[in-house]
Amino acid sequence: MRIWGKVLGFLFGFMVSKSLFGALLGAWLGHMFDRGRGFDFDGMTGGKSDDVARQAAFFYATFSVMGHVAKAKGQVTNHEIAFASAYMDKLGLTNELREQAQDAFREGKSDGFPLKERLVKFKRICGNRHDLLLMFLEIQIQVAFIDGDLDTKEREVLHTIAKFLGYSVRQLDNLLEMIMASAAFHQQSGHGYQQFNGGNAPTRAGQLDNAYKILGVSKDMSMRDIKKSYRKLMSQHHPDKLIAKGLPPAMMEAAKEKTQDIQAAWDIIAKQEK
Repeated sequence: MRIWGKVLGFLFGFMVSKSLFGALLGAWLGHMFDRGRGFDFDGMTGGKSDDVARQAAFFYATFSVMGHVAKAKGQVTNHEIAFASAYMDKLGLTNELREQAQDAFREGKSDGFPLKERLVKFKRICGNRHDLLLMFLEIQIQVAFIDGDLDTKEREVLHTIAKFLGYSVRQLDNLLEMIMASAAFHQQSGHGYQQFNGGNAPTRAGQLDNAYKILGVSKDMSMRDIKKSYRKLMSQHHPDKLIAKGLPPAMMEAAKEKTQDIQAAWDIIAKQEK
């Protein structure tokens, strides 16, 4: 008997509504998931039930697809396992939530995991909340790059994820460059957990180059356009806005870290231009 959905639904229902009624509603939604309907909620009205379902869907999809990406090369390596564990630590997941994340990760790396079907359902429940989909895709890119390399199979999986979420090949390539720059930025500054192993820390010039890449801009652009890109990224990754759109509260730390990277990148560029 599957109870994963009921437990997760109960937890998120309580977090959203702060009431027993909301928790029971979440448990009912989880029960629907356990019965095999997944997150196929046609006719969503935008009420509390939708908020619970969307948060539960994001949480489940994040870790199950993470498991699938981790196994893209044939087997899950110690790097991927360490990343998943560190990511759960960073989010502060304990007890039931951590167990649910681990269960989803294991399901994702199992043979026959229906990636496309899950992505279609996930996108449907997220609707036009593009910032939420962007956050999800960025997390999966981090998993693929955890060992400092991106092989053909990992790239194929990322292209599939991007495609079903509505992103073009060019958009994915731009995100890949931004994530790589962010990883190098972390390595140089020494904050956060390490995403890559080996290599020399970037020089000051390299740090500036990474700052431009994090903002998705080039040195040739005007400060006005660079600032515009910076503000757009900050808005897209603002934790409170993402929570309002369906990001599970337990994953707020991931959004905070992203905004810190964006802010640090802007500060470096702004200082350089003075």
